[in-house]
Amino acid sequence: MATVDECRQALHDLAARMDANADKVRKQVDLDRTLACRITDLGTAFHGRLTGGRLVDLTDGDDPKAKIALNTTSDDLIRLVRGELDVPKALASRQMSIKANPLDLLKLRKML
Repeated sequence: MATVDECRQALHDLAARMDANADKVRKQVDLDRTLACRITDLGTAFHGRLTGGRLVDLTDGDDPKAKIALNTTSDDLIRLVRGELDVPKALASRQMSIKANPLDLLKLRKML
């Protein structure tokens, strides 16, 4: 099981990678939504905002009003960020879940 610090670092790594590709993503995906990432096995959460192809304002704690919510385990979050997790399979097997409106899910798919 990964630690809270490892999960936090993974999300910051993801934010940095998204920042590096923001211009390309912004041209393909117009998305401005709040995001909550809930780590089920650690009982913790992080939240931020997806905007302009970037993940910004990332901080500890949950945002119950987030428009997009990712629920996953710490190890699966690490695997997701490293590109080692097949997202469609993980969603189909309920290994992880993403709650968002259908249009946002289509946009997220383009980002992943």
